[in-house]
Amino acid sequence: MTPLFLWLMEHILYLYALPYDPKRPLWCFDERPCQLLGDTLVPIPMEPGKQWRYDHHYERKGVCNILIAFQPHTGQRVVQVRQQRRAKEYAEFMVELKTVYNPDADTLQIVQDNLNTHSPSSFYTILPPAQALAMANLFEMNYTPKNASWLNMVEIELSVIARQCLHRRLDSMQLLEREVLALVKERNEKSMTVNWQFTPELARDKFKRFYPDLGTDPA
Repeated sequence: MTPLFLWLMEHILYLYALPYDPKRPLWCFDERPCQLLGDTLVPIPMEPGKQWRYDHHYERKGVCNILIAFQPHTGQRVVQVRQQRRAKEYAEFMVELKTVYNPDADTLQIVQDNLNTHSPSSFYTILPPAQALAMANLFEMNYTPKNASWLNMVEIELSVIARQCLHRRLDSMQLLEREVLALVKERNEKSMTVNWQFTPELARDKFKRFYPDLGTDPA
């Protein structure tokens, strides 16, 4: 671990420890590509004492992309299912996150990975320059270290979605969207959040071998 990794890690953990501020709400963001798969044979329905059975052969129906933002303080999440994974889709998602879900916030704190499209520059793909700059100034992007997606709380949400919705074959984007949004609605209504326990102090203890030894030199 480099000093940059340690700083990025501690900065994210510091943000998690801050109290909720509606003027500067914290959102954790990520994306997940999904394969759309169809059956080549009609599955055999479940019966008492027998599981649902399907053939191991499948037909590829294309791909789509799940975009998700999770607010740990309030237990709310915003999800879109889009056909492509480009700067345009990212920018449109972020504009909606600000204007629809956080209209009164001064700044949105975003925790995300450093994919090349996850940048304020993406706003220039959908907005005129002056509007793109104004929108970019409403966001504070906080990037997780490389190969440290586990620091992003939204990964836990994506894991829940994968286990409950994406473990079976879904042959269209519309079907996948319906399944995912139904789960998201249920979790939002229950304000389900994450009991995050990892603090900067615990990180310093767990990874102490990576911190420089700054002990005083002997006289």
